Amino acid sequence: MAGLTLTRPWLLLVLGAALALAVTQTLAQTGFDVQPWPASKAAPNLAGFDAAGKALPLTSLRGQAVVINFWASWCEPCREEMPSLALLAHTHVGKLSVLAVNYKESPAAVAQFVAATGLDLHTLRDPDGALARAWGIRVFPSTVLIGADGRVRSVVRGALDWNGAAAQALIAPLPPAAATGAAPKPGPADQR
Repeated sequence: MAGLTLTRPWLLLVLGAALALAVTQTLAQTGFDVQPWPASKAAPNLAGFDAAGKALPLTSLRGQAVVINFWASWCEPCREEMPSLALLAHTHVGKLSVLAVNYKESPAAVAQFVAATGLDLHTLRDPDGALARAWGIRVFPSTVLIGADGRVRSVVRGALDWNGAAAQALIAPLPPAAATGAAPKPGPADQR
């Protein structure tokens, strides 16, 4: 019996290590993971700042599903993900607002990136990183998914093809059940 008791902790340790390795390998293969938003945690009030420095409160987007992508021009996975985010925004007009929030870069750097890439998304800024901290963002890119009811559902850490099956499974429950297809509410000013 004493040998069995000694073996159980080792068995649990080995099984735990094997599970951790499997999760790590899966993340390495997919390039992203999904973190649920804690039910007891309130969402920050702001989504970002426009080119003029005016804050965009989330309440101005109530009734629409919202995708807030935190990115930086120095982040290669962020740059690779941008075209799929733009396509997501264009294929869900009126049901989904996609916001690209730049992390701690100057207005000139953001404007240069937008001009060079032709980025066609509502581009906002997080000039001092306070928004990323408020949203709990530590990995770039990270994308916050908010339902039309205003509830934060999850945070996707890492790059994702936003038009692939994995993304569609995450996006499908966000818009209102009876989306009307009406014109979207005016969005924030672009960085152009």
